[in-house]
Amino acid sequence: MAMEESPQLFLCPISMELMEDPVTVSTGVTYDRRSIERWFFKYGKTTCPATMQRVASLDLTPNHTLKRVIASWQDRASTSSSGPSSPADALKPMARERLPSVLAGIEGTPFKVTALKGLRLCMAGDQVARDDFVACDGIQVLGRVMAQALAESGAGGEFSAFRTCEEAAAVLATLPLSDEESVDLVLRPECMRPMVALVQRGSAEARLHAMSILAKVSEASGARNWTDDVDVDDMVKSLLDLLSDGASSKLSSRALDVLIDVTARSRSRGARRGKGVVEVGAVRVLVELLPEADRHVAERALLLLKRLCKCPEGRLAFAEHGLAVAAVVRTVLRVSGLATRLAVNVLWLVSCAARPTERVLDDMVASGGVAKLLALLQADSSPSTKEKVARMLRVHGAFWRQYPCIPADLKDYLKFLK
Repeated sequence: MAMEESPQLFLCPISMELMEDPVTVSTGVTYDRRSIERWFFKYGKTTCPATMQRVASLDLTPNHTLKRVIASWQDRASTSSSGPSSPADALKPMARERLPSVLAGIEGTPFKVTALKGLRLCMAGDQVARDDFVACDGIQVLGRVMAQALAESGAGGEFSAFRTCEEAAAVLATLPLSDEESVDLVLRPECMRPMVALVQRGSAEARLHAMSILAKVSEASGARNWTDDVDVDDMVKSLLDLLSDGASSKLSSRALDVLIDVTARSRSRGARRGKGVVEVGAVRVLVELLPEADRHVAERALLLLKRLCKCPEGRLAFAEHGLAVAAVVRTVLRVSGLATRLAVNVLWLVSCAARPTERVLDDMVASGGVAKLLALLQADSSPSTKEKVARMLRVHGAFWRQYPCIPADLKDYLKFLK
C-alpha cells in the first residue's frame, strides 16, 4: 500500500514538503531548516512567513520532539501494508448528514478555525459531500466568513481572524467550482478580496489554495473574461510580490500560471493593461526569477516577458535592467526547446521589433548571446526561430563585428550573406 498522505503538522509551511530538519523561530512556528534559512539569509527577510510578524531574532531552535515524531510516523507508514480506514472516513457519513446544521452555526461560533478544519476533513475525497455543501449554499457561507475574518484581521491585526480566512479558503479549494453559478459566487467581492489578501500575506498553503481557486475559476470561465469582475492591478501586484519572495518553485509556478491567465484575458483592454503591468515592476521580477528557475518556472517567465516586450514600455524596462539580456540568453539551448523559442522571441522583440539601445546589443555580445544565435542556425530549431535568429544577425552583424571577441563564425556568416 502506498504511504499515506503526510499530516499537515509535518509539512514545512514554506515548501509544503515533509520536514527533514524541523526548527522553530521566535514566533513559535516550526519550519524545515533549509527553507527558513533560505527565507532569512538568502532573501533577507525578517518576518515569520506563516504569521508575517517580525521575528525577535534569527535564531533557529531544533525541534527534536517533532523530528522524532515524524521519523516514527514514517516508519509506521512505510511498514503498514493494510489496516482500517482512517477515523476521518468513518466520520464522513455522519458529518454529511449534519452538514446543514453545521453551516447554519459556523458563522456564529467563536471556534471557526476548528469548525472549518472539520468541514474540510469531512469533504476531502467525498464528491457527494461537496455537492451537498454547494447545494446548501456553502459557498455563500464561506464568502461571508472570509469577508468578516478579513475585516477583523485588518481592523485589529488579529492573526487568529486571518487564520479563519485561510481555513475557509482551504474548504473552498476542495470544491470543483466547475459550473457557472459557483464561479459567479466566487467572483463576488466577499470572496475575491480575501483571495487577493491570501496571495499577499497568507501562509504557503493558503497561497496555494488561493491560486488553486483562481485556476478553477479561470478554467470554468471558458471564453468569459472573469478578470472583468476583479481588481486586476491589485491581483497582478500581489502575484508579483509572491514571485519576489521566492518561497518555493511550486508557489512560483502556480503564481505564474495565474498571472499568465490574468494578463491574457485582460489584453482585450488594450495597450494600457500591458503598460500597467510593466509599471508595477513585472519585467524586473520576471528577469530576476530566471537565474534559479526550474524548467516550468523559466518557460512561464519567458512567455510573460515575451508578452510584455510587445509594448514599448516593456521593451524599455527590459533594456534598462542590467541583467535582463544575460538572464534570457542563459536559457537558450539550456532549459528546453520551448524556453529557447521564447527566449529568441524576447531577444528579437528588444533588438528588431523596434530600434534597440546600444546597451542591449552590447549585452548580447558580452553574455554570449551572439554565439548562441550562431549555434541556433546549426541546431535543430524551428523555422520561425531560425528566421528570427537570421534577421538579428543580418541587422546587427555589422555592429557586432567591431568587437574583438566576436566569434569568427559571425564573420564567416556575414561573408556568406554577401
